[in-house]
Amino acid sequence: MSTILVPFSDDDRAEAALQTAIMIARKFNGHVEGLHAWRTPQIIAGEGVVFPSESLARLTDESKQFAALAHQRFDATIKAENIPYCEIGTAVDGVSCSWREGEGVESEIIGDYGRLFNVIVMGRNEIGTSVDWKATLEAALFESGRPVILAAAEPPSTVGQHIVIAWNGATETARTIAVAMPVLRAAARVTVLTVEGGFVPGPSADDVARHLGRNGIDATAMMAVPGRRSVGDAMVDEAATAGADMLLKGAFTNSRLRQMIFGGATRDIINNSVLPVLMAR
Repeated sequence: MSTILVPFSDDDRAEAALQTAIMIARKFNGHVEGLHAWRTPQIIAGEGVVFPSESLARLTDESKQFAALAHQRFDATIKAENIPYCEIGTAVDGVSCSWREGEGVESEIIGDYGRLFNVIVMGRNEIGTSVDWKATLEAALFESGRPVILAAAEPPSTVGQHIVIAWNGATETARTIAVAMPVLRAAARVTVLTVEGGFVPGPSADDVARHLGRNGIDATAMMAVPGRRSVGDAMVDEAATAGADMLLKGAFTNSRLRQMIFGGATRDIINNSVLPVLMAR
């Protein structure tokens, strides 16, 4: 986890993501890059309608002002943490950072540029229904090819000390475990959680724990009964109750279209988790 990308705007949720990224970077002497994407206003006018050029210029100026405010907020956090700026390819002793602004659609930029990084850390959406935020999250998961950490709404006191793996036997979760091995090895404790009714044919939680042990990871298995909760909500509740500070989950085990229409454990975890969630495809 030596290179970390953080999509950044001037809001509290993005700052929580930045704080989470910094905590992860301190574990691995990593580099954190903040990225703000701003879009040139596109005006679609009907035939014979002329949109005043001064209005278009004003909208462009507003986009640049939003970018400047985001940069100021990022810079204030970085300076408070005493983290130096440098080029991402420059070797330094300890954590470093950089800032980038890109003109275009955020989801497209993250989907492409994010392929260069070890992990993408995103803030939560304030209202849970933003189309742009969902597009960026999906692009990070499906287009970048990199794992994503969805930060908690508030900056955590620790991250990655006790990791709960939401194990459902699926290929996506197996791949997520594989890409997260550096984080799992750095944890003091790992719990492999299965929820009754939320399992596809595959190895058991005990099997996973034994194999993690062979990789030098102290892991134990546990089973939970959902009761009236959805499988995703049960995973979130049980991880928090166990004292975890990170939840690991393979993203979208069922077909993407089916989950978009009917929900699924991944969507429940995305919407409701009070912990940072590490996901991959």
